[in-house]
Amino acid sequence: QENEIKLLTAEIERLKNFGCLGVSPSLEGLRDENAKLKYRLNFLKKSLQEERSKSTKSMININSCLQEIFGAAIQAAYPDLENPPLVVTPSQQPKFGDYQCNSAMGISQILLKTREQKVSPREIAEKIAKNIPANECIEKVEIAGPGFINVHLRKDFVSKQLSSLLISGVQPPAIGKRKKVVVDFSSPNIAKEMHVGHLRSTIIGESMCRLFEFAGYDVLRLNHLGDWGTQFGMLIAHLQDKFPDYLTVSPPIGDLQAFYKESKRRFDTEEEFKKRAYQCVVLLQSKNPDFIKAWNLICDVSRREFQKIYNCLDITIIERGESFYHEMMKDIVKEFEDKGFVQVDDGRKVVFVPGFPVPLTIMKSDGGYTYDTSDLAALKHRLCEEKADILIYVVDSGQSVHFQTVFAAGQMIGWYDPKVTRVAHAAFGVVLGEDKKKFKTRSGDTVRLIDLLEEGLKRAMDKLKDKERDKVLTPEELKAAQTSVAFGCIKYADLSHNRLNDYVFSFDKMLDDRGNTAAYLLYAFTRIRAIARLANIDEQMLRKAAREEVLILDHEKEWKLGKCILRFPEILQKILEDLLLHTLCDYLYELATTFTEFYDSCYCVEKDRQTGE
Repeated sequence: QENEIKLLTAEIERLKNFGCLGVSPSLEGLRDENAKLKYRLNFLKKSLQEERSKSTKSMININSCLQEIFGAAIQAAYPDLENPPLVVTPSQQPKFGDYQCNSAMGISQILLKTREQKVSPREIAEKIAKNIPANECIEKVEIAGPGFINVHLRKDFVSKQLSSLLISGVQPPAIGKRKKVVVDFSSPNIAKEMHVGHLRSTIIGESMCRLFEFAGYDVLRLNHLGDWGTQFGMLIAHLQDKFPDYLTVSPPIGDLQAFYKESKRRFDTEEEFKKRAYQCVVLLQSKNPDFIKAWNLICDVSRREFQKIYNCLDITIIERGESFYHEMMKDIVKEFEDKGFVQVDDGRKVVFVPGFPVPLTIMKSDGGYTYDTSDLAALKHRLCEEKADILIYVVDSGQSVHFQTVFAAGQMIGWYDPKVTRVAHAAFGVVLGEDKKKFKTRSGDTVRLIDLLEEGLKRAMDKLKDKERDKVLTPEELKAAQTSVAFGCIKYADLSHNRLNDYVFSFDKMLDDRGNTAAYLLYAFTRIRAIARLANIDEQMLRKAAREEVLILDHEKEWKLGKCILRFPEILQKILEDLLLHTLCDYLYELATTFTEFYDSCYCVEKDRQTGE
């Protein structure tokens, strides 16, 4: 923008001269051109001011700043090199400075391969260091070992960033144009209870939504419920037998799981019932009002049960199940047929996607649709109707090939270009029991999610009573502490593991207040709040001090804490790119332990022994 402003200003001057000299036959045309340029110039200046005022409030990504600085230094040192490697990382040990630039080794390899020049990485590092442009953040650089460039930050730079953080609050770096993100997560099946397998999708999906919202994106959270299909035939047939007056009196289905099992048993053993179930599917799909009412009754029972879990875990989500896409499916089949992608195989209509051995079945031999059809319809709707810039599916790793095939089919037919729109499957591993096998009950059944949450509440209360919190908290406070600890620990235990791996579910580990757990973070957070309460300094006073005084970072633990706080935007950028949320948990744990070290070495508050103040 700054360059464009310079060019436009020069162009306006040039046009003025043309007008004065009377060279141009069309003065009117010149005036129009001049007016357009002036308008564009004013627009640019205004948008640059807005961007600047926004970015002065935003936290600075120090790693990105250093990458820009070293990018310029490498460019100046080796102007002929195309896309040289740019590697800047935080230092692992304080003796190696605050950050490291490790590009010299890569450049050495490139020079050897492309030009057959043998230059030592140390020599390259020295050349880069000499070409570092003037900047406000680097105090000094040192070359270490085979060619690492150790970077020491300026204390006044860090101090200034911390002060502006206090004044402006935690503002993530600006993202430019506000993009739309659609996240598909949770997705249980109607008439079946949510089990431990739904726990990960629900927690990870909700957290990703919060992450993108915090960073300034427009987020749509979708629950792709299994609310359509042949299983509803047997459920409706069983409903008609068990509650014949269901149209006038709401049926008291208490245990939908048992109701499902009964109807499945009848479907498998009673031939007459099976025939009726198939007729019910046909009548439901033809939108017969009585059957739609029966379907809604069954869905409502499930919805109420799901909502109990969503309330516990503080989940916000919009229901948009398979039934939402049902009307779109015939158009999907037609679109693939019209473009010549459909083959008929044993009566089924299938689509082969290059690079994937198993085809997508978009219509069964009986004319019914499949999961493949509904997933393609959902993909198209999200891309073409919702206009998603980023689309994320939070579904277990077992579905990886299926989703890769569906996404590739969407590209093949021209719904999106992966260079423009990001479509990602955020896969995750399974939940294991402490025996490292799939998490089951003692009788070998899948663990019901509601039972798991209730067990968490019980364990959290036991832990609080062990610590005698019940003696100092009011009943309301104790209840709030119980839910915070129980559900916070269950969520954090999941998020703090790399989602790609399987993880072992252990109440003992997650409720432990040592190590990287929610209990430890809650403890550190409480300590910080206690200091703030005791010091009796409110945010206004802090902001005033930040504006008027310079923050001195003399003690090594102050310096360490200050730098750790400022790494937040780097972490944010990384997890927005790779969607691996455990990186944020690792950072928060590091921040809490760094704060504890600081607290142990530097007094924040001292009491006057005479007055007690």
